[in-house]
Amino acid sequence: MTDTKVKILERTLQRERVARKHAETILENKSLELYELTEKLKNNNSLLENLLNQKNLELQGVFKNIVDAYCIMDMYGSVLELNEATLKLLGLKSRPKNLNLLDFLHIDDVVVAFDAFNELKWSGEFKDLRVRIVSRDKKIKQIHINASLICDSQGRPVAVQGIARDITQEFQVKQNLIESESRLKTLILNLDSAILLEDESGKVVFVNTMFCNLFAEGKNPNSLISKPASTLLEMSKVHFEDQEKHVTRIHEIKDQQKESLGEELYLVNGKILERDFIPIKDGGENKGNLWSFRDITLERNYFKTLEAEKHKYSSIIANMHLGLIEANVQNKIILVNQSFEKLSGYSKKELIGKDAIKLLVPNEDKALAQKIVAKTKAGLIGSQEVSIKTKTGECKSVLVSSAPNYDITGQQAGSIGVVLDITVLKELESQKEDLLKTLEKSNNELQEYAHVVSHDLKSPLRNIFALVAWIKEDSINSLSHESLANLAMIESTLEHMERLISDILDYSSIKIDKNRIEPVDINEIVDEVKEILIIPKHISVNTLNKLPVINGDKVRFQQLFQNLIENAVKYIDKPKGLVRIAFEEQPSHYQFSISDNGIGIQEKYFDKIFEIFNSLSNVKNSSGVGLNIVKKIVQMYNGNIWLESETSKGSTFYFTIAKSIKIN
Repeated sequence: MTDTKVKILERTLQRERVARKHAETILENKSLELYELTEKLKNNNSLLENLLNQKNLELQGVFKNIVDAYCIMDMYGSVLELNEATLKLLGLKSRPKNLNLLDFLHIDDVVVAFDAFNELKWSGEFKDLRVRIVSRDKKIKQIHINASLICDSQGRPVAVQGIARDITQEFQVKQNLIESESRLKTLILNLDSAILLEDESGKVVFVNTMFCNLFAEGKNPNSLISKPASTLLEMSKVHFEDQEKHVTRIHEIKDQQKESLGEELYLVNGKILERDFIPIKDGGENKGNLWSFRDITLERNYFKTLEAEKHKYSSIIANMHLGLIEANVQNKIILVNQSFEKLSGYSKKELIGKDAIKLLVPNEDKALAQKIVAKTKAGLIGSQEVSIKTKTGECKSVLVSSAPNYDITGQQAGSIGVVLDITVLKELESQKEDLLKTLEKSNNELQEYAHVVSHDLKSPLRNIFALVAWIKEDSINSLSHESLANLAMIESTLEHMERLISDILDYSSIKIDKNRIEPVDINEIVDEVKEILIIPKHISVNTLNKLPVINGDKVRFQQLFQNLIENAVKYIDKPKGLVRIAFEEQPSHYQFSISDNGIGIQEKYFDKIFEIFNSLSNVKNSSGVGLNIVKKIVQMYNGNIWLESETSKGSTFYFTIAKSIKIN
């Protein structure tokens, strides 16, 4: 080899060495970069894995706290994870070992559950599965389940997760509804009235047996379903006297879509029907129509017969000097004559259809009147003295001779009574007593009234007091301060009322007891009265100026102001009521006024309202005693009472109390 070749080879080798060294340097740099990239990737993977674990824990926490039952199980039904709602659904207090959901399946739903599980394996999920389970506490529950598969990284199913909801109550409600609908359908199917129900498109939804008997003889109700209702109704025209009118009226009613009740229809066979049409709407949208036909032939024939009988005897009845009243089996008045109208003060129009005992008999004689009715219903005939209350409130004594009344079929239809007014005779008997005995009797009755009222009022007050005490005893640790304060106020009010009742009883004779005389702050009296009375929110009771302190009986003053304020509140008819209390001092007397913006009183009744047991209105709790007591208390304190009033604008009661009184 020549030197030239050797040099060429050396240069070539040198270049290869340099190139190899350069390549090694590049390879080292790339290896370093790859190492650093790998480390970064490891760190990122670690962060991602931690983040996924954190989110998984958070997700598990969510599922554990959801309202519905959430559970994860393996492919064989063994529970891997569950929440508290699942334990409650299964009737468990804590999670036992080796818990398998298949053990809770109702035996009749096992096949359904396994079919759903097979579907889950193929499709990865199932929805709306409804099965029954038997909980550990032996309760059968209907549950709704949605479930899906959980797969590993290779897509292989490893577990099942699902959410279940207890729909037992909902299922029971639906079952009850289905049963109710079935019972209702059976009931309507066998009604005495003919029924046809059509939908919004005019197709028959339902007809009952009676409809077929009247208009489609030989047809089964089910065979008419989905038929055009108008066609069916038009075909029934052959049964009616006026066929064209029947068809025209059907279309007219349907076009108007307005409720039509009680239309009378006459059939060629002599029957009379009463037709009702009721459009069915939902939010203003037509959903169909309900037609009903009721046979009223017997009813109309009865009334025709009755009218004939009434016409036959009307002249005799109208001119009888004895009152005559006829009532049906419900004791509703169906006939009276002119003499009874005059006796009762009510017109025939006001009496017909009313309950005879409720309208005419005072409370104290209602039991006796009921006995008379019972005897009459038993077929007995007799006479009995009883009181009746006229339209003006006057009580009259009458002698009633009653007998049962029968319809054309022989069935008892009510009763007939002949009424004789014996009020004058009773008044003549009562006039045998002289004035002193009458006055003594009145005083005794008033005292007895006070005893009765005291007893009747104290009994419920004591009951209320006991109930409040029990409430406090049972709930002393759970009641708020505000509730305890309210209970204390109730007890205080009860004590006030019971004390007032007792004092009223002790002083029913309205006399002054020197042992009761003390300085009385009338401002406090008014405040106490406002607490005792139930004053509606729309009425305000205001004191226009400061009231005085007077020597006297506190209970009497409380009774005085309570009656007047209560009377003012009772007769206020305005949306915004106002009661005003004012005071004016005079040389020898204190003058008070209590005014209201109520209904007012006519001047001709100014004196009458202070008479005992006189009340000018039908207010439920007005006894007619209060103003008489007020007058007696005022007179007891050497004072006077009077009023000014204008109807519809209100009244003002004025009274005076002497600054000094004489005590016997």
